[in-house]
Amino acid sequence: MKYFSQLITQLDQSNKTKDKLAALDQFFHAASDQDKVWAIAIFTHRRPKRQIATKQLREWCMEMSETPAWLFEECYHTVGDLAETISLLLPLPFQTHEMDLSAWIQKLQNLKGLDDEDKKAFLIDSWSRLDRMERFVFNKIITGGFRIGVSQNLITQALANFLDREKSEIAYALMGNWDPEKISFQDLFDQSQNQQDLSKPYPFFLAHPLESEPQELGSLDEWQAEWKWDGIRGQIISRDGEVFIWSRGEELVNEKFPELVEFALQLPSGTVLDGEILAFQSGQPLPFSLLQTRIGRKNVSKKILKDAPVSFLAYDLLEWEGLDFREKPLSTRRSQLESLFAQVDHSHFELSDPLTTESWEKLAMIREDSRAHFAEGLMLKHKKSPYETGRKRGNWWKWKIDPLTIDGVMIYAQKGHGRRADLYSDYTFAVWDGDQLVPFAKAYSGLTDAEMREVDQFVNKNTKERFGPVRTVKPELVFEIAFEGIQDSPRHKSGIALRFPRILRWRKDKPKEEANTLQELRSLLDLYGG
Repeated sequence: MKYFSQLITQLDQSNKTKDKLAALDQFFHAASDQDKVWAIAIFTHRRPKRQIATKQLREWCMEMSETPAWLFEECYHTVGDLAETISLLLPLPFQTHEMDLSAWIQKLQNLKGLDDEDKKAFLIDSWSRLDRMERFVFNKIITGGFRIGVSQNLITQALANFLDREKSEIAYALMGNWDPEKISFQDLFDQSQNQQDLSKPYPFFLAHPLESEPQELGSLDEWQAEWKWDGIRGQIISRDGEVFIWSRGEELVNEKFPELVEFALQLPSGTVLDGEILAFQSGQPLPFSLLQTRIGRKNVSKKILKDAPVSFLAYDLLEWEGLDFREKPLSTRRSQLESLFAQVDHSHFELSDPLTTESWEKLAMIREDSRAHFAEGLMLKHKKSPYETGRKRGNWWKWKIDPLTIDGVMIYAQKGHGRRADLYSDYTFAVWDGDQLVPFAKAYSGLTDAEMREVDQFVNKNTKERFGPVRTVKPELVFEIAFEGIQDSPRHKSGIALRFPRILRWRKDKPKEEANTLQELRSLLDLYGG
């Protein structure tokens, strides 16, 4: 636990990639193999199952620290993070420990099935042995809330450096359904072990946003253009009579999409497809909002299957007849994919067709029609490109359309979390409905640090009411809000929900009276809503 706590401290103290890689390398050299496995699991979202509820953490902390509930809540709203709040309120430890990270996690796992009194006794004894930073990490492991700016790409690079292996090999090893309780550090990176895992997907190839005019990419004949579909990126695997459907977030989603399992069973063994899971019917994609009705559900009813049908739109072939096809050029992979599609006739299997036109200018005109196809823009893929690992520049580009925008007035503010815990950084925006302001979106990204501090000062000087951590503020500041999609929503006061809202810019040039209206927002719903 000591080494892992030191690692978290070092990672939190710097935003520089070089410093983070150095801290990870130091940890991998110092920690035991099983601690390495658990650290990798935590950073790649394979956290231990939760055994203690948030309510219990609060109650037992208040009891141990003799903190009244009102003061605990004030501290929490000021700090902005539950694990950190508890670690700061608890009295100093009066015992010691010699256990490493994996031993602590095992003790947490052993709580399963115990009554609340036994859990409480364990937790209080643990808190009394851990120092303040160790308590913070321990609490984070319980709550599963690690957010410390460590991407999977960074972990992959650190492990590649430590093991002196290719980054692509490490990325592949970290994919799939491995269990940190059952696998050793050596077996995790053993290629022969990886090949025995029939369910293992390949690392996804991700595109960068187009950084220049498309004409600068060269001849259009060298590029394959297709819609950038607005769905769930996924891989479908067929091996030895078994099928596995993985989302890009490395979630096995077979149970959520039984119709895709049915189609995948018709694929030849040794086939891996990359594509998009879309709400789809009668040869056409449907709004993403329909797909959302199936996300997060444990059980998919017959009604949902009927109301929100899905298909898999394949756009790449990663494995064929058991052979890794990723190094072959896109044109070769595409040809074999088209041949496969011709052989497998299923209503939930579609092919993402390339868009053909004579010039970049005409392709740009096609791109402007993206929303009519429920697409986010275009993908541009070099026909000679291999299927690479992770986000790479050069061979694949995403050429997205501009987001929709609306000008709203800030009416509520709330303090953020982590490094933003002392700033009002989460905002609610409203549009005019007659002479009333109606809330329509929340956003917390898009401002610079300097702008955020300026807004924070405004909130402190212009608070009208307080509702716990939320402040009602003088309706004065206007912001341009960008978003990717819009839909009806009876749960929202405006009757509208936005997809991926964020602040595009602070409209200091615009008085609040010139912010947009609910009618104007609804006109966007009529044009682009689903």
